Amino acid sequence: MTLTNSRFTSILVGLGLASGMAFTTTASAQDGDYPEKEVRLVIPYGPGGATDIIFRLIAEEAEQYLDESIVPVNMEGAGATRGSREVKDAEPDGYTLLGSHDTIALSKLAGTVDYSYDAFEPIALLTQTINIPSTYADHEVQSADEIAAYVEDNPGDVRFSMIPGSTDHFFWAQFFQEAGIDMSDVRLIGYPDTGEQVAALRAEEIDFSMLNLPSGGSAYEEGALHPLGVAHNERLEAISDVATLEEQGIELEHATSRGLFAPKGTPEERLDVIKDAFGKALENEEIQSRIEEEFGSITNFLTDEDYQEFLDENEANLAKAAEDIEFDN
Repeated sequence: MTLTNSRFTSILVGLGLASGMAFTTTASAQDGDYPEKEVRLVIPYGPGGATDIIFRLIAEEAEQYLDESIVPVNMEGAGATRGSREVKDAEPDGYTLLGSHDTIALSKLAGTVDYSYDAFEPIALLTQTINIPSTYADHEVQSADEIAAYVEDNPGDVRFSMIPGSTDHFFWAQFFQEAGIDMSDVRLIGYPDTGEQVAALRAEEIDFSMLNLPSGGSAYEEGALHPLGVAHNERLEAISDVATLEEQGIELEHATSRGLFAPKGTPEERLDVIKDAFGKALENEEIQSRIEEEFGSITNFLTDEDYQEFLDENEANLAKAAEDIEFDN
């Protein structure tokens, strides 16, 4: 049979349309079946810390709504950028997620990496751990509003601990701004991790550290360390006798804000499945209670435009604080 050019073209177009329809149907079916295998949740810190524990707690509940396992993978190193880079460069298929916090923006501001929140698809904000300036039990300063006067009386001798380029580094920069403290009058002492800061504070090698209930709660209970104020708009139930910074005249709210991210280009319909599962997990009252009472945190589930707006504001505030920080790169 001989085909004319026009008829041959018509057949090709028809085949193309049919093929396109088949592809669309297959893709829809695949998305409808997502997830079909376990989902990796990369946590860019080692096991046992607050970030690791909180994400594992919520993920264990969330996987009940996926009918597939969520497998936490600790990938510490390089200032939490080893794990974030792993997810940034992963296939955008919904099977690799990042559970992280403000460190994503902090790493860029510190010059450690050349990417920030915009290198990912933001999925949802889950929790915020309230930060607490702290000292050792019998220090002369017993509340945050006394720190400025103490620095003024001891210029150049007051030691504040921090992890360079991390959350507490930025916390102190913002605290100094709000409390009217000149950074040239203080000594910032760098430590590799929070555990070493706690040990140094216990040994009275430093004056002040930024802690939270996961890192300092047991030391507060035993009386070894003393919380100076709560960087939140209300007091924490576990240490209800400790005033907020705002109550002490210091206009600063500060928290470690933990959320979920996916590789850029991950299909929206797959992100929606993850949002739904984690949103339902955070409705569990037992989960909420543990997050609040054990970890001094609040559940704050934000998605879509609300989460993007939160991230934009968060990065802008951190960038402002970074203006007063000198980084060694």
